Amino acid sequence: MSSGPERFSAAGSSFCVHEWRGSGPATLHVHHADDEAWHVLEGTLRFRFADRSIEVSAGGTMFVPAGVAHTYEAVNARYLIILTPRLDALIKALQSERDRARHPAIYSEHESELLE
Repeated sequence: MSSGPERFSAAGSSFCVHEWRGSGPATLHVHHADDEAWHVLEGTLRFRFADRSIEVSAGGTMFVPAGVAHTYEAVNARYLIILTPRLDALIKALQSERDRARHPAIYSEHESELLE
């Protein structure tokens, strides 16, 4: 029995696109060398930056250039995340590492940094 349609996921040599649900890391972080973008299909994404917060609803898109500290929360959201292969590898490494004490080093290995 299927639980619904499969989520979209594609990876090329210059960028990756994944259909996701769920929030990003709860703490501000920065990617020093990589841009990142989200397109909201359903629900809302709440982005937090060092100096402001922004809500993006279905049909909206958020682009965060390299060097901008951010985090986001999904509120009943389904969205596309567009990221570089390095950020894709960062997320996979973080998801596979159960020891949170290793996360700062993993961020660093992928030219990123936890700020909180």
